[in-house]
Amino acid sequence: MYLPRTLPILWLASAYTAPLWAGGPAPYEIGTPDLGLASAGWAARAQDAATVATNPAGMTRLDRSQLLIGVQPAYTDIHFDTASATYGGGDGGNAGGFVPAGGLYYAASLTPDLKLGIGTIAYAAGSLNYEKDWAGRYFSQRSVLTVSGITVPLAYRVNEWLSLGAGPNILRGHLDQKAAVNNPDPRLGDGRIEYEDSQVGYGGNFGILVEPGAGTRFGLQYLTQVNMNFRDHVQLGGLGPGLEYALGRRDLLNPRLHLNLDIPQMLMVSGYHELTDRLAILGDVGWQDWSKFGYFGVTVSSTDTTSLTVKEHYQDTWHVALGTQYRLTPLWLLSAGVAYDSSMVKNADRKAWLPMDRQIRLGTGAQYQWSEDVTVGFAYEYADLGENKLRQNGGPLQGDLRGNYSSFHANFFDATLIWKF
Repeated sequence: MYLPRTLPILWLASAYTAPLWAGGPAPYEIGTPDLGLASAGWAARAQDAATVATNPAGMTRLDRSQLLIGVQPAYTDIHFDTASATYGGGDGGNAGGFVPAGGLYYAASLTPDLKLGIGTIAYAAGSLNYEKDWAGRYFSQRSVLTVSGITVPLAYRVNEWLSLGAGPNILRGHLDQKAAVNNPDPRLGDGRIEYEDSQVGYGGNFGILVEPGAGTRFGLQYLTQVNMNFRDHVQLGGLGPGLEYALGRRDLLNPRLHLNLDIPQMLMVSGYHELTDRLAILGDVGWQDWSKFGYFGVTVSSTDTTSLTVKEHYQDTWHVALGTQYRLTPLWLLSAGVAYDSSMVKNADRKAWLPMDRQIRLGTGAQYQWSEDVTVGFAYEYADLGENKLRQNGGPLQGDLRGNYSSFHANFFDATLIWKF
């Protein structure tokens, strides 16, 4: 009776999960205490209902039903420094800003060995919004992609050392892109190209938890690939007669554009080990299959263009993390962690609509056991998202863009409430 009533709330919460532009790697900031570890121990921590999303097999470690609510506002500071641009323009202002976010997770104890969970999950989420007159306006002015939803897994303890978990992910993808179009006659000003669509996709959330001894466990999570087949009409406006005629000859004035994005499969292997009754270490090694992501950018590059999409050259990303937890008192648990993710693009392939680079995360947090049934927590994470050098060559209507992101970082703040019943 309780689970169906939570569905509308979960769908709403999934829309506010992980505000960082994270088209590689996928977001780890999902409104849970993992923020204070910079994701270290992601698939092995299994200390609360957040394991519904990070490793469903970990639900077997929860002795009672449990609800976790996370509120996670974030502020991203994204500033581009222009070195040169064929058609001039500004630096674009702050392409980031403040975004509310959070997560909601529930694990029900059906029997001591069988658990059912439901919670929010995110594969990719975030946005870039440049000022309209910035130097890269003919490449991108707005770029938004979110792929998030709910996961509903089951977990079963096979024996004292092995637990398995699996369930479906029901996801909503939203894509929104906008760029200026450079009219050949400068007296006409800029036109615009826009594309927006939402689709539903499905995937799987699988987990294994191995506990070889007291205080030691290893976890594995696998998220399947999700295909998002965005298909809608491209909106073009403000075009001069010459450009409008040229695009019309190629049936590009109002085409129904298909963008097939393969949101990647992901694998995370994690460990947790208690060195003493107060001190534990946690770690991760992860992989994300971004090389199959597909086409993404939507622009008008020249008067004789035959396509409004851009072929991308992404690469798989690798993740490592190390963290620690320290039991300061019976009521206070402190945490800290650091993580590194490789870049999904080489410098020569980086684009203004997806300017990803290597990422470094530093997190810290604390949890306080308010009562036998309630625990509250607070965490902070700083994410350094790289220098993100941009050397983008465009067609005659785009020109070339050179520069780097002098500021590309994010600050995450998290407050969690855990209720056991």
